[in-house]
Amino acid sequence: MFSISLAALVFGVVFAAELPDKTALAALILGTRYRASYVFAGVAAAFTVHVALAVAAGSVFTLLPRQLVSAVVGALFLLGAGVLLFKKEEGEEEKVQGPAGQSFWKVAGSGFTLILIAEFGDLTQIMTANLAARYGDPLSVAVGALLALWAVAGIGILGGRTLLKYLPLRLITRIAAAVMVALAGFSIYEAVTG
Repeated sequence: MFSISLAALVFGVVFAAELPDKTALAALILGTRYRASYVFAGVAAAFTVHVALAVAAGSVFTLLPRQLVSAVVGALFLLGAGVLLFKKEEGEEEKVQGPAGQSFWKVAGSGFTLILIAEFGDLTQIMTANLAARYGDPLSVAVGALLALWAVAGIGILGGRTLLKYLPLRLITRIAAAVMVALAGFSIYEAVTG
């Protein structure tokens, strides 16, 4: 059964973790070079593939003993928080080479390929799998994660520079890490208490 509250929770966690990511910057760069709707179509399709893979992996985890899953999920959330807090913040913006033409297929294909490759094994993909395993509700997790990723892509494409003028990247990163530490603590508590 679909849970709006779980989808909202997943949206918040994934949104906060993805906003400072290099893919948001890549979407921003593509959006400044090409028609925004073409870029968004390609980026959104790539994120859809990633969420489907992550939720499928997380659903497999639900077949394992609950305490083991909680312990692993907690450890992975702590690892994710560490990655957010200690990752190098300077020089992450990648130079994106786009296609020469403005055709839909070239631009959308460029956005799709860039995000598909850049996001494999990314923190938000791992988080989505963890959340699917943690809550056992793949549809709610998938909807929340997908909407968050699409929202970040839209913000990156249409107005990333403006947002970063008002919210420092470091603050966004710390908020995402704090949420992940809280989720890790709750998961580890569940693993210990059974």
